[in-house]
Amino acid sequence: MKISFHENDYLQRQFQNGEKIDVEFKESKNALTKDVFDTVCSFNNRNGGHILLGVNDKRQIVGVSKDKVDKVIKEFTTAINNPQKMYSPLYLLPEVFDIDEKKVIYIRIPEGYQVCRHNGRIWDRSYEGDINITDHSELVYKLYARKQGSYFVNKIYPNLDIDFLDASVIAKAKSMAASRNQNHAWKDMSDEELLRSANLILTDPETKREGITLAAILLFGKDNSIMSVLPQHKTDAIFRVESKDRYDDRDVVITNLIDSYDRLIEFGQKHLNDLFVLDGIVNVNARDRILREIVSNTLAHRDFSSGYPAKMIIDDENITIENSNLAHGMGVLDLQKFEPFPKNPAISKVFREIGLADELGSGMRNTYKYTQLYSGQNPLFEEGNIFRTIIPLKKIATQKVGGGNVAQDVARNVARNVAQDKVALAEFIKEKVRSNDRITRKVIADEAGVSVKTIERAIKEIENLQYVGTGSNGHWELNE
Repeated sequence: MKISFHENDYLQRQFQNGEKIDVEFKESKNALTKDVFDTVCSFNNRNGGHILLGVNDKRQIVGVSKDKVDKVIKEFTTAINNPQKMYSPLYLLPEVFDIDEKKVIYIRIPEGYQVCRHNGRIWDRSYEGDINITDHSELVYKLYARKQGSYFVNKIYPNLDIDFLDASVIAKAKSMAASRNQNHAWKDMSDEELLRSANLILTDPETKREGITLAAILLFGKDNSIMSVLPQHKTDAIFRVESKDRYDDRDVVITNLIDSYDRLIEFGQKHLNDLFVLDGIVNVNARDRILREIVSNTLAHRDFSSGYPAKMIIDDENITIENSNLAHGMGVLDLQKFEPFPKNPAISKVFREIGLADELGSGMRNTYKYTQLYSGQNPLFEEGNIFRTIIPLKKIATQKVGGGNVAQDVARNVARNVAQDKVALAEFIKEKVRSNDRITRKVIADEAGVSVKTIERAIKEIENLQYVGTGSNGHWELNE
């Protein structure tokens, strides 16, 4: 089939962006590159992808020999339809494109609904390429878990009744839900009715027996109840500023998720200063907004089947959150392209009802917004079998005041950092007018995350900067 490559914008983008987690180039000039089937398998096991035959690793179009095109396609389709080679068999239709009078074969690999093996080996995909995970039991488990429709936290315990849970924590959840909505349905429900409404009591499809779920135990269980069904459950909160080799403070949190949330928030508030932050002209508590998002995310969306201990580490440069994860992708997440996946829907639903979380995907956007206000930098989200969130900090965020007069110490710290921020703001303004001498004060203020009045005051202190003319007809002049 002869199709003009230059008329296919989608394929052109795949080519121009180069190799990445879902794009692979294979030279295959006269014959199939043998590892092409490893790539087919890894793409099918991950999120799907695109293979271009006739392109080398340097993005140079070498082309598949014209007299070999039919042979290459036949060899490829025969192999992927052979259950002895590719299991389960795949049914793919390679397409041939003409690029600068050279033949390129394009193969679109869909995401599979079951685990795929090539020659009995299981392959997965990361930014580093194709990875043989056959002998890595935890990675294989995570792959199977991603493919199946059920969630680990939906595991049912028919022999355990509601007495296995802590009634006071359920009452706390009712109160939290009612404080957000006076007419909330949970307000007048019995404990059992609440659990059923939240899908925390289910029926085992195999035994037909009913019971509370692991999610119910994690949310509302007594501490010894949680340890009896999930002994690896814990979150390790660490503060490490002075004692770099060990820690200055630590809290090992092994209680239910609702009380865990409170403990982790209190730990963060204890060791992070509540900096004066303006969102436009409104003073906001950016520290607590950040803590809310990252703590609720690590508690609600982790892979509870893993023995990897979740951590919240605060040092003088970052807050780092780590937890085990059933990854749907690999690498740094892009806010503009990120598509959230529900990890533990039953837990997330309860968190939303009691006000500890919002709709799926909003946490990442909020964390970006408030980290920029709190530290002037962007957070980092790394998707993988370990999900990692890194919140950069200003030095003042963890700076402790002490000695004789605490109020005076605080004032000195604030004054020093305000002075440093003034210098940084002046440099920011200069950079903006260098790149656009007609930029408005409002645009500068929006990009700096401060008020227009703050920008106007800062401009007055920059001696070599002046605005020539009036209104939209004027321009900035910076004499350096």
